[in-house]
Amino acid sequence: MRLYSQVIISSQMDKTIAQLEALRTNERIIKIIKEERFLVEDTKLAIEKAYMASKVRTVIILGAQEFPPIIQNRLLKVIEEPPTGVEFILITPSKATILPTIRSRMPITILKESKEKEECELDMRQLDLASVYDFIQKNKRMDITQAKTVVEQISLGAINSDCFKLDEKTLQLFANAYKALDVGSSTQFVLTALLLKLLAKRKV
Repeated sequence: MRLYSQVIISSQMDKTIAQLEALRTNERIIKIIKEERFLVEDTKLAIEKAYMASKVRTVIILGAQEFPPIIQNRLLKVIEEPPTGVEFILITPSKATILPTIRSRMPITILKESKEKEECELDMRQLDLASVYDFIQKNKRMDITQAKTVVEQISLGAINSDCFKLDEKTLQLFANAYKALDVGSSTQFVLTALLLKLLAKRKV
């Protein structure tokens, strides 16, 4: 996943939002999340937020079980021509409810159940120096694509374990690891640094 305009099809709303927040670097994130249906007043709020002046890149995350056609049509113009530095991410469980006009303007990312069940071989609840060392030694030759997947798995595992102090500074670790991999840093170095820093954030 990336913090760029897209529609994410996911049945795990909270987990998906947490994963997106873990990718944040300097962006401002605005969330408008509804348990069931996205409403007209929610749409007005989203558009107002989009046009609020900001010096930093803004990602507006809209989540709901259902985005009625009238809502999608109201969002269409701002999605098609967003203010400078503004990205929209829609999260909903069903691709079938997304109108063709929205699909033609935003890429669709489908988070399949099988992928959601994939877990890192590290047990984040039992993370210690020994397990970090063993993991790194076992995966010395991991390529960048695999390493990126592992970073996402580690972030999700850390969030779900509730064993770490996941403040904004800690979440930044995952974003920095992703960026380091993108610029060609050694996968072994990046994963080692990430895990050791995360280990230092373990709750006592």
